[in-house]
Amino acid sequence: MPLALLALAIGAFGIGTTEFVIMGLLPEVSGDFGVSIPTAGYLVTGYALGVMFGAPLMTVLGTKISRKRMLMLLMGLFVVGNLLSALAPTFGLMLAGRVVSSLAHGAFFGIGSVVAADLVAPHKRAGAIAMMFTGLTVANVVGVPLGTFVGQSVGWRVTFGLVAALGVVGLAGVAKLVPDMPKPEGVRLRHELAALKNVQVLLAMAMTVLGFGGVFAAITYIAPMMTHVTGFADGSVTWLLVLFGLGMVGGNLVGGRYADRALMPMLYVSLGALAVVLALFTVTAHNKVAAAVTIALVGALGFATVPPLQKRVLDHAHGAPTLASAVNIGAFNLGNALSAWLGGVVIAAGLGYTAPNWVGAVLAAAALALAVLSAVLERRDTAAGTPAVGMSPADRPTVTTH
Repeated sequence: MPLALLALAIGAFGIGTTEFVIMGLLPEVSGDFGVSIPTAGYLVTGYALGVMFGAPLMTVLGTKISRKRMLMLLMGLFVVGNLLSALAPTFGLMLAGRVVSSLAHGAFFGIGSVVAADLVAPHKRAGAIAMMFTGLTVANVVGVPLGTFVGQSVGWRVTFGLVAALGVVGLAGVAKLVPDMPKPEGVRLRHELAALKNVQVLLAMAMTVLGFGGVFAAITYIAPMMTHVTGFADGSVTWLLVLFGLGMVGGNLVGGRYADRALMPMLYVSLGALAVVLALFTVTAHNKVAAAVTIALVGALGFATVPPLQKRVLDHAHGAPTLASAVNIGAFNLGNALSAWLGGVVIAAGLGYTAPNWVGAVLAAAALALAVLSAVLERRDTAAGTPAVGMSPADRPTVTTH
């Protein structure tokens, strides 16, 4: 694997830390600003919505410059957003800081996925994408637990200040290690938009929304669930997030390995098992050992879907993958926003802190149903010799990759 993948992983580490660290700090943030836990959950929802809308917007704005320069600009925006969160005097300004930092998220992973895939041979593309996303998963083993510990010990503002420093390191890594790859020739915005009409691309994005939404339905409210239901002390949330992160690392690497061999079977197994585990979480949340094991499994099964879904979007987006790749990252965060909101709704309705697990199980089961539908449609189109929906062979651009 090229050394440039390390630079992408460093940037992903910083972004992953800021995305997930808020879960372990919701009680501290809600207490400081005097808002409820469901209201503090808007920091998750707002970030996710920022990714969803920022991914296509920032990708389109970056079409006129090289991918390396765009990655550097995105990391700079990430730093500014986290500094605003760290210094925010009100809840509204902190939410604004979260949104600013989120604008960099989708485009960074979307453009980074294309760069990672172009750096290796075609049969190693999912593995290269998984290598970049390893930075995101390792953040949940190191960055998120450490940030949670720091936030609970000396204040959550210090945590976001340190995250901003991580962004500076990521910016330096991209500047130093990522090659200055010219933009592919022959790709126009209309080609990128046309790729979004492909039924298989849209189905993959829908699977992304529902599947990863299932993960976030449970994990967004992990701190109050573990302290109020399971009986863990506040300080235990840190190592529980380590378990979640370890599961993510393992699931991401396994997903990347097998997506290059058997992509759809990998999705069937991971999504089906995720639905079952999330349903069981409503029971295992009442036992400390069982809850800890379940948290690791949710991380593993959730992130086992990331490389295959991202690769499926790239494969079906043909010669115009950049916007589709970024929008799919936005789809991950649409799922996060949807599930965080639904989780807050069921908690506010008095159904308890385990109720979001049922929400997650239903979302994951719906994603599995879409995966089956996608495979059926693909087999039908292959048998009929139908070209990909949304882009005729004549419309497909000739792309020179670098």
